[in-house]
Amino acid sequence: MCRAALWLAGRPGAALAAVGHIPTLYKVPAKQVMKQLMSCRRKRPNGAGGTVEPTDPLCVLFWITGRWAAGRVEHVNEREAGGPASGQPGQIVLAGTPIGNVRDASPRLVELLQTADVVAAEDTRRLHKLLQLLGITTSGKIISYHEHNEASRTADLLDLVLAGSTLVMVTDAGMPAVSDPGFRLVEAAVAAGVLVTAVPGPSAVLTALALSGLPTDRFTFEGFLPRKQGERAARLAELAAERRTMVFFEAPHRLAAMLRALDAGFGPDRRAAVCRELTKLHEEVLRGPVRELLEWAEAGDVRGEIAVVVAGAPEATPERPEDHVQDVNALVAQGARLKEAVAAVAADARISKRELYSAVLAARSDTVS
Repeated sequence: MCRAALWLAGRPGAALAAVGHIPTLYKVPAKQVMKQLMSCRRKRPNGAGGTVEPTDPLCVLFWITGRWAAGRVEHVNEREAGGPASGQPGQIVLAGTPIGNVRDASPRLVELLQTADVVAAEDTRRLHKLLQLLGITTSGKIISYHEHNEASRTADLLDLVLAGSTLVMVTDAGMPAVSDPGFRLVEAAVAAGVLVTAVPGPSAVLTALALSGLPTDRFTFEGFLPRKQGERAARLAELAAERRTMVFFEAPHRLAAMLRALDAGFGPDRRAAVCRELTKLHEEVLRGPVRELLEWAEAGDVRGEIAVVVAGAPEATPERPEDHVQDVNALVAQGARLKEAVAAVAADARISKRELYSAVLAARSDTVS
């Protein structure tokens, strides 16, 4: 038996909530929802104990969504009265948002944005735009939380969670705390023993890595390089021997300078990929040696969000003992004993003393013959 019509017929508020939320939650056209609601209401029998035979699966959805809407009303009243009555701490949810295509928003993200007590947003204007594109609203309190107020606002947000609120943290795009605000809040929550969970979402780092055509088995995310030329060169010098694939973020107006630094620090032939406007209409991925990418960046006006993926350093060619025979002979010519010269050169080149000694003797034998 379907109790949707019975339950909704006497509760206009819940019925309207069902009409408002079913299209979003279940991808059902709004006109079909309204038509079915009217059909269910007309079939309501007289008497409180009657029942209605289901004529469409939407009846079940009406009942479920109506009950959920009633629960939200109770939840809102509870919050306005001072928060949950249980007195238990709430939780923090790090929610990944689309990095370009709003259709990448997950159903869990949509649900959380509608039901959270507090939404901490890197940019409240961007949040309102996202809500508008998703066709939803939030009944929770919206608080700005970005790199310029993280230090001062973290304690206030944590107090709300400790009082029982569910707080959702979102950034302009992608996953909070990954080259975006959120780390301070997570760090404080962990120290306070507060539950922190996540709603995974799109990631520019992983998307760029997957599209780059470079090895993905081992990689490192390096974020933004320093803006100052000297500091940037020093950082790249530290990474020059890094064997893992590296992922960087960069602003479009600094891309040419970054690629120029990569050319100088890693060499012009190091493989790389520039990923621009990922998941958006004008998505573009350029792959090739660093020098070619630099020439492309210098030739045009680069725009959009940029991720740069760079191949790790190539494996060094193993040292051969034969390549160091002349070094040993040079030390011997300066007065060193043969065994001492072999030991010194072998230690410096990190090769076997025995193999180097044999190579020196073999070279002398060839010279004599």
